[in-house]
Amino acid sequence: MAAESKSLISEIGSDCGLVSESMRTLTVERAGLFQIGLVFALIMVAVWTPHGRVNAISNIGAAFCILWFTVRSGYSVRELGLARPGSGVAVMLVSGAFMLLMIVVAGSVIQSLGPAQTVPWLRAWQYAFWALQQEFILQSFFYVKLESLVGSQRALFGAALLFSVAHLPSPVLTLLSFIGGLLFCEMFRRYRNIFPLGLIHATLGLTIAASLPDNLLHHMRVGLGYLSYRPWH
Repeated sequence: MAAESKSLISEIGSDCGLVSESMRTLTVERAGLFQIGLVFALIMVAVWTPHGRVNAISNIGAAFCILWFTVRSGYSVRELGLARPGSGVAVMLVSGAFMLLMIVVAGSVIQSLGPAQTVPWLRAWQYAFWALQQEFILQSFFYVKLESLVGSQRALFGAALLFSVAHLPSPVLTLLSFIGGLLFCEMFRRYRNIFPLGLIHATLGLTIAASLPDNLLHHMRVGLGYLSYRPWH
């Protein structure tokens, strides 16, 4: 009887351990989904509100949450793509050069639709820095968190979808950001390195601005800025 009691207690303890582990996993998943949803919501508020208090608060809030959640996540610098700046550089640069060529060719084909915008050097450097930040948000935050929740393949499409939705309602940038998001996330999945991706992102963005008609791009604006754009601004 004593042996049976010990066995029963052991089974109960094992079942409780499984339940406890399942509860912890569920809590982590819910926390991850909440963090993704909160950051994306703040980004969308920033994209769709005019310059002012709400816009500033949403921008600052999104930046703070991204940094805070990332630091608290426990992911290593390698998992975040910050530890191996030389990983996959050659492959990524060749892929980026091919995409750049495609954009230039597309621009030459549709140049009759209107002139492209002029991109001053100061804005080019500012955009290059912003492109690296976007890659950190896309890869080191959204992709990494989605990967831990739904796996690498689904995370690839999920992160690319979020990236493209953030570029609405610009039809050109929404389409290009989805395609680019898929390619960027796949390269990140393979090589875990955001630094060359930031460089490629910046080069492609500036090439798009300088090659495609500005009446389609509205000065590369998205959200409310795209709708309120006037050519004389």
